[in-house]
Amino acid sequence: MYNILIADDSLFMRQWIRKMVEEHGHQVVAEAKNGKEAINLYQQYKPNIVLLDITMDEMDGITALKTIIKRDSNAKVIMCSSLGSQQIVMDCIHSGAKDFVVKPYFYKLSETIQKAINA
Repeated sequence: MYNILIADDSLFMRQWIRKMVEEHGHQVVAEAKNGKEAINLYQQYKPNIVLLDITMDEMDGITALKTIIKRDSNAKVIMCSSLGSQQIVMDCIHSGAKDFVVKPYFYKLSETIQKAINA
């Protein structure tokens, strides 16, 4: 079981991801509605995995990703976004993300989490 932080500006999406994460036996330790909250909650909870949306108010996910990685180079962040262009995916990976999942296609989420933990 892994401790997971979910960051997405959509309450519906956070609830949906939480359900899927918990169905795979993991625990959601916190939820953030923007990048700024994600950074603060990461510092507070030190989760095994962060599931981070790209497009959010106040601070976007890529900025949050870079900040989390800068503060903890061992952070395991998986980007989750409906924006799945090759350039965006590459930007996320080059910024430190372990993987990228295109919403709403989470059918491989459990495998993606395990892969990120082992990275």
